[in-house]
Amino acid sequence: MSLFLLKRLVTLIATLIGASVVVFLVLEILPGNAAQILMGPDATPDAVAALATKLGLDQPAAQRYWDWITGLLSGDLGISYAYSTPVSELVLERLTVTVPLAFMAMAITTVLALAAGIYAAARHNKLGDVGLMGLTQVGIAIPNFWFAILLILLFSVHLKWFSAGGFPGWEDGVLDGLRALLLPAISLAVVQAAILARITRSAVLEVLREDFVRTARAKGLSQRATLWGHVLRNALIPVITVMGLQFAELLAGTIVVENVFYLPGLGRLIFQSISNRDVIVVRNCVMLLAAMVVIVNFIVDVLYAVIDPRVKASDI
Repeated sequence: MSLFLLKRLVTLIATLIGASVVVFLVLEILPGNAAQILMGPDATPDAVAALATKLGLDQPAAQRYWDWITGLLSGDLGISYAYSTPVSELVLERLTVTVPLAFMAMAITTVLALAAGIYAAARHNKLGDVGLMGLTQVGIAIPNFWFAILLILLFSVHLKWFSAGGFPGWEDGVLDGLRALLLPAISLAVVQAAILARITRSAVLEVLREDFVRTARAKGLSQRATLWGHVLRNALIPVITVMGLQFAELLAGTIVVENVFYLPGLGRLIFQSISNRDVIVVRNCVMLLAAMVVIVNFIVDVLYAVIDPRVKASDI
């Protein structure tokens, strides 16, 4: 197990280093001058050059990359060009919205997808199976921002059950915060739940054809006991793979939904920073999202070994 974890840790570190290089280089070649944008179009060249020096934009690219990486390792993410605030404070403040939103969306996705996938597999080629798979196909085709607008029209405009947008803050109460995140979480979960339900159904159907399932049924176990006691665990490998990727996507893909609901999350911060050419905020936020994706994949790899020891054995 230790060798398995060591290999995964080495892969994780190498991936993070590669991601940092890509993120830095991509932002370096973007057109525009952050100092010019901050000073405005009427600023004199001397004023722009002075601000560029103050921000460190006149340093060689290699030096800026090294300063950025050493700052990341020490917890110093620098100062935002546009907000004149430490980037770490901005990011931590926005993560208190984005992370709970992603967890809520993932929880809704998991409950809906596992229930629908197992139900459809247990009724293979029957009306329930065909109907659910038809609904999942519709769910996959629906853009989450369009579904978010429908939710606002129904629950905010017509029924007036929820606010159309904004976030009250956790200091006003956890229930009020969760209530504000519920509609955005549902809009994010619809597409992911549809995808995961289809994968769950396929994985369960594949396991149901195995000999040990027929043996369990022959011993007198009910279909429900066989499904939950024997089939589900063996079908979890592909399901967990997709769940890990989906959670990473939820963390990184909230930009549009956060803007629809006017949520002060990390996605909205990235959107605003791109508009302001606040490169240091964009760079750190994108790197943070990349690190989250890599770490989630590492956790999924570890769960592989816990659920199915054959994965660990084949890797060593």
